[in-house]
Amino acid sequence: MKLGIAINTKNCMECYNCVMACKDEHCGLATTVSAPQPHEGQFWIHVTSKERGDDNRKVKTSNVPVMCSHCENPACMAAARDGAVYRRADGIVIIDPEKSKGQKAIVDACPIGAVYWNEELQIPQKCTMCAHLLDEGYEKPRCVEACPNEALYFGDLDDPNSEVSRVIAAGKATPLEGLQGVETRVHYLNIPTVFLAGSVYLRGDETGDEPASGAKVTAVCRETGEVRETRTNYFGDWEFEWLVPNAHYDITIRFEGYPSVQLSAYTDQDHYVAETLLA
Repeated sequence: MKLGIAINTKNCMECYNCVMACKDEHCGLATTVSAPQPHEGQFWIHVTSKERGDDNRKVKTSNVPVMCSHCENPACMAAARDGAVYRRADGIVIIDPEKSKGQKAIVDACPIGAVYWNEELQIPQKCTMCAHLLDEGYEKPRCVEACPNEALYFGDLDDPNSEVSRVIAAGKATPLEGLQGVETRVHYLNIPTVFLAGSVYLRGDETGDEPASGAKVTAVCRETGEVRETRTNYFGDWEFEWLVPNAHYDITIRFEGYPSVQLSAYTDQDHYVAETLLA
């Protein structure tokens, strides 16, 4: 059995239920695998939120829950002495609260900052995937249990028919920055890269222009040849997400009865490309 978690970032709505559930379970409570988590200063799971867009147009946020990834070859384990960090038979990586005392190098070794230093106890601490509860027969960690929007999944990664395995197979796997090329038990899906967006309107009379709902928008990446297509929504808006960063895109807008419009954009960051008026 190979236990793991899938984090589908596009479903995270930054409610912090996972954070509060973790705090509720671990703050002030010593378990079979961890010392109590301090009430302040540590977040064994936390949500990073990024504001996206430019020129005050198409501004939105993306949310990514981040936790210890329970790596197959953990950097924290390599930095530890005397077996202070170990991996269980089910793959969960644990920091021994007794053996790790004074070993701050374990904190410094984590490439994503998921290990915290408990100044009072002089020990490193991190997510245990609620191993103590799983050992008691619980079906999932508290953070997964608390998520109301199917952003977190838990199960046996060795079972291709498990829910977590099916979610990973169906999603767009994206490693966290710092974990590229590292095999982990926590899988991140659909982490946004870059978006391009815009709006299309039809020239109206003196009462004003109207949204061009259903206009066909095509984006072609010059570097890769990838072709993306979408249609404008009821408000005339279009968007392409998960684009290749630092690439050139040629965009064509077509609407029956109107001349097509050509645009271009560079994905150095998220961009609201244009407000296009068809006449």
